[in-house]
Amino acid sequence: MKARRHTMIIDIIRNKKIETQEDLAEELRKLGVDVTQATVSRDIKELSLIKIPTEDGRYHYSLPPEDAWVSSMERAKRLFRDSLVSIDHSENIIVVKTLTGNAHAVADIIDNMPWPELVGTVAGDDTILVIVRGKEKVKEIIDKINGIKR
Repeated sequence: MKARRHTMIIDIIRNKKIETQEDLAEELRKLGVDVTQATVSRDIKELSLIKIPTEDGRYHYSLPPEDAWVSSMERAKRLFRDSLVSIDHSENIIVVKTLTGNAHAVADIIDNMPWPELVGTVAGDDTILVIVRGKEKVKEIIDKINGIKR
């Protein structure tokens, strides 16, 4: 649901001048998505939306410049290369081992990927449980996680 909502938010931001979180929540509700202000706030942060000025001096949400996304993906790749120790799985659960203290940062990146087959993660200090929608999608998610390291 989050990946679908993020896609909808990007589409809304590209086509309308959205000035407030409440405006964005209202647009999502018009599309049949029941959201709270807290969810919209979290989505804005996760999508790295920025506010830019309009011609009349007001501000509206916009996507970040492309180089900001590239920079954040480079940081993610570095973190994955430096932190991932091992990946294993059982049924629809992937177990990702990281260096001590890095599991939350790695899990946050995984959670924010637009992967609809991903249910979510649970992170400890050095271990992440990645829950996948079905065991037939596990290899696909493992390949995607490994792909971030490259």
